[in-house]
Amino acid sequence: MNPFFLILIGLVGGIIGGVFGVGGGIIVVPALVFFFGFTQHMAQGTMLATLLLPSFVFAVWTYYKAGNINIMAALLVSAGMMAGSILGARYAQHLSAPALKIMFGVLMIISGLKVIFW
Repeated sequence: MNPFFLILIGLVGGIIGGVFGVGGGIIVVPALVFFFGFTQHMAQGTMLATLLLPSFVFAVWTYYKAGNINIMAALLVSAGMMAGSILGARYAQHLSAPALKIMFGVLMIISGLKVIFW
């Protein structure tokens, strides 16, 4: 694995996350699968591990300074995400890699169509 390309993938994912407010996983997960041969489970687990690092601290600080964060809403959504992430991670471990890839792809397609048309 070339460290330069891993950093580049993280950079692109971070830019996408910072600009659009979406998880960089929509870039990072497919890149790890296609360019590095990760399994879908390994790519998703690796992406989740990057969230443990303060990768988005600076983006959050920038939005906060501009007055664009509702702290109470962020705390409440985070509480739900903590519970949901445990449930989702447990469920994902029981899915086959092809099923997980299909589900991930369908989610990206639906999200894209929703953004474009609604």
